[in-house]
Formats: sequence, C-alpha cells, structure tokens
Amino acid sequence: MVIRLLVPLLCNFALAHANEPSPRPNILLAIGDNWAWPHAGALGDPTVKTPTFDRIAREGLVFENAFCPVPSCAGSRSCLVTGRPAHQLKGAASLAGEFNKFDAFTELLEKAGYEVGYAGKGWGPGLYLEFGWKQNPAGRRYKSFEEFMEKRDPAKPFFFWHGNTSVAQGKWKYDPETWGGMTLESVVVPPELPDIREVRETILAYYVAIQNQDRIFGDAVALLEKDELLDETLVIYTSDNGWQMPRGLANCYDTGTRIPMAMRWGKALESGRKTDAFVSLTDFGPTFLELAEAEVPSEMTGVSFADAMFGKQSNAKRDHVFLERERHANVREGNLSYPMRSIRTKYFLYIWNLRPDRWPAGDPDAWYSVGNFGDVDNSWAKEHIVDHRDDPKMQPYFELSFSKRPEEELYDLRKDPNQIVNVANDPAYESSLKQLRTRVEKWMADTHDPRVDPSYDEWDRYPYHTRSTGFDEEGRPNSRRDRWAHRLKIKE
Repeated sequence: MVIRLLVPLLCNFALAHANEPSPRPNILLAIGDNWAWPHAGALGDPTVKTPTFDRIAREGLVFENAFCPVPSCAGSRSCLVTGRPAHQLKGAASLAGEFNKFDAFTELLEKAGYEVGYAGKGWGPGLYLEFGWKQNPAGRRYKSFEEFMEKRDPAKPFFFWHGNTSVAQGKWKYDPETWGGMTLESVVVPPELPDIREVRETILAYYVAIQNQDRIFGDAVALLEKDELLDETLVIYTSDNGWQMPRGLANCYDTGTRIPMAMRWGKALESGRKTDAFVSLTDFGPTFLELAEAEVPSEMTGVSFADAMFGKQSNAKRDHVFLERERHANVREGNLSYPMRSIRTKYFLYIWNLRPDRWPAGDPDAWYSVGNFGDVDNSWAKEHIVDHRDDPKMQPYFELSFSKRPEEELYDLRKDPNQIVNVANDPAYESSLKQLRTRVEKWMADTHDPRVDPSYDEWDRYPYHTRSTGFDEEGRPNSRRDRWAHRLKIKE
C-alpha cells in the first residue's frame, strides 16, 4: 500500500522538477560587435542567413526586448562587466577611456569556483591594466575557445566570453562575389535610410559579416556538442550594440541599442519560446552570479533575468530599460561629449539630449578621428547621404542622421516603430512626455548620475587613449584610413 502511494508521488515530483535548471551551468557568452536587431533569420530578416543563431533560438529562448545600455562598445561592455550604469563608471562610460577598478562578475565567478576566460574582443577599447586590473575585465586571455577548452580544469564549471568582431565596419566587403546568393532585391531598407543602391550594397556588406560571425560561433557550439557539453552549457548569443549605419551606433534609437539575443540550455529551458521581458546587458552579471549560486554585490544595479528565462511570473518583470551615452569617437572640437539619457518602454522611446547645441553625429568638419560627422562610421551609405545633402530627395535623410536635435525627443512606437517622427512638442503627448522625463530624472538621482548637476561636463575632460576608432580583436587601436581608401578604390 505504501509503495502504491509512493510511486505516483515520486512521478509527480519528477515531473515538477523536470524543467528546473541544472546546478551551476557552464556559460558561453557569444557576443558580437555592432550587430543590430532584427538581422537574423530567426528574427524575420529575409536575406541574411544565420543558422547558428536560428538553432539557438529554435532550441531555446529569444528575448525580443534586449538592449545594450550604451550605444558604444566600450561603455556597453563596461556595464556588462560591472552590472552598473555607465554614469557610475567614470572614464569607462566612454569609448577609448579609462576603466577604473570595480567589482566584475568575471572575478566573482572565479571566486565561486568557475574557470573563466575570453578570446577575441573582451572589454575595450581603452586602458585597464594601468587602473588596477590584473587582466582584461572579461577574464584570462586565450587565443581561441578551442585553446580554453583544452587547458581548462574539467572539474570546474566554466564561463567563456567569446568576443567576435566580424561585423565591425572595418571588415565589411563591398564585393558581389562575397554575397553568397544574397541579392540587392531582398534587402529590407529601413525608412530612416534612402532606398538606393548604395544603401542596399552597404547592408549586404554588413550581412556578409554577420554570416561570418555566425559561422565562427557555430564552430564553438559544434565543439561543445562534440565534447558532450552542449546541454549542460548556457549558450547566450547576442551583441554589444547596434549597427554602424547612419542613425545607428552612438544613438539611443533602437538601431543603436536594440540587439538580437537568444539562449539555449538543454532541457533547462523550454525550446522555441519568446519573451517580451525587457533586459539589458547590465543585467548579465547579476544573472550569471545567481545561476552560479554566488552573491550579487549591492553595487550592481542590474537585475537578474533568470525568472524570465524559466518563464516564471515575477512582480519585478522589467517593462523598460534606461539608455545613455557620453563620448563615442573623438569627433567634436575640444573633445566634447554628446550626452544623452533615455528610457525605452513598450510604447515609447524618450530621449533627453543634454547638450543640444552640439552636433550629435560629430562636427561637420573632421576634428580628430574618423572624419566629418565622425560618430557615424564611414560607409557607402553615409558617403552618399552626406555628399547629396542638398538634394531635396536626400535632405530628409541627412536631417534625421546628421543635423542638430532638440533637447527632448519622444516617439510613439505604436504608430512609429522606426522612431522617425518626434512628437515631444505635440500637446496630445504632454502627459506621456512629463511622465517619462520624470522617470529618467528619478533614475539619474537614484543611481547618483553626476549629470543631475546641469553644469557637469567632466566626461569632456577624460583623455582619449587612441587616435582611431578602429580596433583589432583585442580592442587595440589600428589604422582605419587604409581600409577606407581600399573600399573607395573598389567602388571606383
């Protein structure tokens, strides 16, 4: 009788716990560079082929509202490493800055017994060894994921930061022979860009780079599968910020901040699921530490998204993200920043341009790096828009990406998902504008943002530590001039 009662109880217990995560997973963070939503097959892009990302999405979970906290690689990665907003991180908020020593989730994972390493682009570009770090904040450097797997201690769980830069603009190839069956006709041109051949060719060059990235990350997944470790490894496939097109990188619009994000973890995650929960790269550290059963420092303002991973209802479900930026490239006279503070919700994007007298895309005449309007990276698309700015057909696109902006911007995403029409001065939106402005101001005050003082401009005085915004796999500066001249030659 006891056995007959016990059997169904055990079965019910097993069913109830079948989908619970295994303790302390291995973690592979596959993080691309300058790869924007929704440029993946699983996200609906009809042209680019991303079989690895699509597999992770199909066998795991897609986050439909994933964002970087800063639309610039170094600042975004600073937030990822520390779990803190960029404005708390001094020079590390900006590109090519100084990363003072803060608690890093990578070091805390090591203390919790994890084997930690990285390859490719970790934190950067900028200086860190001079400011208290013993190694790159992403972990101990390896030549490749394969080398890490060969040398790691198999008795320990591992965390590996796989930083790929295939999608960085300096590696785009404007060559039809590289398109691999992709066609100009299938490219979807977003409304903030003119639908012209130069733009379509630029997007195809970007797509080729995405496919290279996907192949490299696919090799890492294949290695895990070969070693029979795939199902006990949490694989996260994502990006650090948006694409390097006009109105993309260095902007708080979705094209600069919304990123693809999919994850897979064997049977621990239900396959083929999507969540609309808002997440930020700032939340990665707290999430990894929670899964590793390690303490999350109180200084980390990021919030674990583990509940969203497992489909649990949570009163703390995030319905927004805060966004910000300070200096991107050194492209304004006097090394000036272009500070923004922003909030993105389901229905609205609000942006506060704190210094609207400055050029958001950089000075019209080249100041120090990149070129004219240097916060927009060079491409055939940028060149055509700038060169034809006086053409009535091209002028609206130039205004959107390069002209000065008002202090406040507000976009109604229900009517304007591409964030083209600023309704901040529309009386019908007065209440929404005030509410969102108040939320941003409260966030700034609660997180001790120095910009609560309207006169604060200390970021303008932090030194840049490179003459270039082009960087190699280690985040070290390299010359962009020769690559750009080569692309112009091909075009001719």
